[in-house]
Amino acid sequence: MPFTPRDLESIRAEIQQFADEREWEQFHTPRNLLLAVLSELGEAADLIRWAGDKDPTIDPAIKADWDDEIADVFTLLIRLADRSGVDLTAAFAKKLAKARLKYPVDGFKGSNRKYDRPRSD
Repeated sequence: MPFTPRDLESIRAEIQQFADEREWEQFHTPRNLLLAVLSELGEAADLIRWAGDKDPTIDPAIKADWDDEIADVFTLLIRLADRSGVDLTAAFAKKLAKARLKYPVDGFKGSNRKYDRPRSD
């Protein structure tokens, strides 16, 4: 599903303004934000804990709650990157380049094996 076009820097600035208006900077340490990300991921996981692998995994009855939890994780992850000095778009580009080297298409297409495990075929 394509996302609504939006600049990541404008999202970061909007989240920072939201926190600044509430004087939350004092609470937004990397440790606290990381724990908040984990907490929100737990809330998202709780929504689909017993859903299995059916398609669609996200039951329409919980879709609004699912959207909210994923948005919470996204918001907190952006804030965590900002408060810990990570340029998220640059870090993403570097990490994807590393992953392309670690998982070349010809050796990993259609496989879920980890890079350090030998092939089983």
